[in-house]
Amino acid sequence: MATLRFGSTIQLLQRQFATQLNIGSIRTLRQSAFYASAAATFKVERPSQFVSLNALRDNRGARKAKKRVGRGHGSGHGKTCGRGHKGQKARSGNSKPRPGFEGGQTPLMRVFPKRGFKNPMKRELQPLNLDKIQHWINTGRLDPTKPITLKEIYQSNIVKFKDGVSLLARGAEHLTTPITLEVTKASAKAIRRIEELGGRVVCVYHNKLALRALTKPEKFAVLPKSAMPMTAKLRKLYADPERRGFLAPGIKDKYQPVSFNFERRPNPNAAI
Repeated sequence: MATLRFGSTIQLLQRQFATQLNIGSIRTLRQSAFYASAAATFKVERPSQFVSLNALRDNRGARKAKKRVGRGHGSGHGKTCGRGHKGQKARSGNSKPRPGFEGGQTPLMRVFPKRGFKNPMKRELQPLNLDKIQHWINTGRLDPTKPITLKEIYQSNIVKFKDGVSLLARGAEHLTTPITLEVTKASAKAIRRIEELGGRVVCVYHNKLALRALTKPEKFAVLPKSAMPMTAKLRKLYADPERRGFLAPGIKDKYQPVSFNFERRPNPNAAI
């Protein structure tokens, strides 16, 4: 019985294999017939005349005829011209309503009152701490023998900033190197720690143009003159000797900031 069962299984497998071969051959024949008919249908013929400008035409159906309205009801677009009777969509000059329009209802932007304002003079200063500066000096990414300005801070990638840098005193006990720093603002504790080591901190004002000329000087054929602080609050800040402002009486006479251009001057390293 086992032998008969094994033999019948072999016969069943042989029959299935033959059926699959027949199906594959039929499919191959059908594909070859399709490609042959396609080649006969899409045969490229030699043009009967040369191509010239006066013989160029658009493909059939590429240009659609303009819809002519108001030419009688027999055309299907007469009288109301497909707009229907009355309503906002039937009026002339109707188009997509403006953003916030709610059909005549008081829009949401006018329902609720507004409070406050956006200060156009606001600056977002990025914090920079003393322990990070010491780490950058230890790894050779900052040179403590030269004044460290916003240009060196930008090139060393110690912090990413848009309007300036505010010096803070976190990790002040880790700072052991005397340095000269030119930043936008500095805290009293950070100033005290740097001056204890024999260094110097000067707070220098830069507007957007001066900051761009400082960080990317290759984009300027002539380096612009740096602008002075514009508001009374900024002038008071940078003229305060306790905040180490570069316009303070005791600092202005002894130290001239490296990052501040007092005059316009040509840039020999310009890329333009």
